[in-house]
Amino acid sequence: MKTKKKWYKKKSWWMGGAIVLILATVMVYNRIKPLPPGISYAGETYTIPEEDVEFLYDLTYQKDGKEHYDHSIFDEVYQTIEEADDFLILDLFLVNGYTKGERDYPKISETLFNKIQEQMKKKPDLKVVFISDVVNTTYGSHKAKQIEPLEKAGAEVIFTDLNRLRDPNLIYSGIWRTTLGWFGQGGEGWLPNPMSPSAPKVTMRSYLKLLNVKANHRKIVITEDAGLILSANPHDASGFHSNIGFKVKGEILKDMVKAEKAVAAFSGGNEDSFPSNAELEQSIKELPSNSNSVKAQILTEKKVQTSVVQALKNAKKGDEVWIGMFYLADRDIIDAIESAADREVEVRMVLDPNQNAFGQEKIGLPNLPIASELHNLGNEHITIRWYNTNKEQYHSKFILIKGANESTVIGGSSNYTSRNLDDYNLEENIKIVAPSDNKTIKHIHQYFQRIWNNEDGTFSLKYEKYQDKLPAIKYVMYILQKIFQVTTY
Repeated sequence: MKTKKKWYKKKSWWMGGAIVLILATVMVYNRIKPLPPGISYAGETYTIPEEDVEFLYDLTYQKDGKEHYDHSIFDEVYQTIEEADDFLILDLFLVNGYTKGERDYPKISETLFNKIQEQMKKKPDLKVVFISDVVNTTYGSHKAKQIEPLEKAGAEVIFTDLNRLRDPNLIYSGIWRTTLGWFGQGGEGWLPNPMSPSAPKVTMRSYLKLLNVKANHRKIVITEDAGLILSANPHDASGFHSNIGFKVKGEILKDMVKAEKAVAAFSGGNEDSFPSNAELEQSIKELPSNSNSVKAQILTEKKVQTSVVQALKNAKKGDEVWIGMFYLADRDIIDAIESAADREVEVRMVLDPNQNAFGQEKIGLPNLPIASELHNLGNEHITIRWYNTNKEQYHSKFILIKGANESTVIGGSSNYTSRNLDDYNLEENIKIVAPSDNKTIKHIHQYFQRIWNNEDGTFSLKYEKYQDKLPAIKYVMYILQKIFQVTTY
């Protein structure tokens, strides 16, 4: 009589168990693996004269029934490029001219490309490094026509190796790494491009890579004279978005270069294309401090979250917190906001209603459910207004903690989401601590006052404007997205 094997002795169980173990190991490891050197970085704190720190912004708003534009960021970008003598380093997330063609967008990406080319011709010895995200090739399906031709002109072009970063989408990315990822992304595409119908067609493998939902999300421009830390992308279809940025000078530029060199190092870039330490010492001017100086520090990845939470914890009764944010969903920051309001800190937030993304209608996630959660606390020290968007976005990402004597501002590329702040994306912000009567602090405060009070136009709307559009199904979708992490925020 043939003896029946017990289930745990069957080969199929052992093979299945081995597959599950391999998948689980890949998932967990790539979720918690060591970051490449130089990532999640907090630079030194530098003293910078008041006149060498500048707050920049773009605002699109309604006035007298017409859309108006108060934009300055890319004028500063172009000017910074035109003034580069020794080196020019750019790390920019979204750089392309693909649009749906429904309106006349500004040619930002083409102008940026031309400005860099022209400066390289004027300054043959100019060291140029352009770091970007593979989203501009739709993950290997086509060339990035506003970036890759610069390589022929002598620039070092580097596309970030996203595989070296941790995985926010735990289950999918583990499966992708062990199976689908081995097939690569290159090849002639046949599917519509998710970026725009005018963009080249893409492969299914590019779509599969896209679902890993991570990016080099930085927006940085550095020369020997100045550094720009932005929330704005040189992307035509983003040309009407409202954004913010900071322009700084002095030795803090060395830390900005260091942060970019770290990305090049793990992405296979040529580090010799960067200025050497000796060249940086020679070309970057040391600025004299004075009584109006500010303290400034470069922050990347999770160090942004740590600094924002700490700044909120330090806020005292009667201080003002102003937040201008495209996406708000990070629990650490939300908890810190609630705690600050409990201490009678006045918290005022201007949020994007998350209704539009490049002409596609969105359903208000994550800001509508988060705003509802905060509003329903019934805390009189939390007030929320929505930016009055049309077909553009309120794409700003920054916070001002205004104290009686000293204030802190932190701003740059980072949305307040897990993907942006928990060491999945690459991000870069600047932290500025200054007397509350400092011109930059006053300028930022005036910016918020203008939006909040609708001075010279209609910038913001009451909380109730969008919350009545939040049925229960959106809460369910938000919760499911958070659990399974299949989300762009």
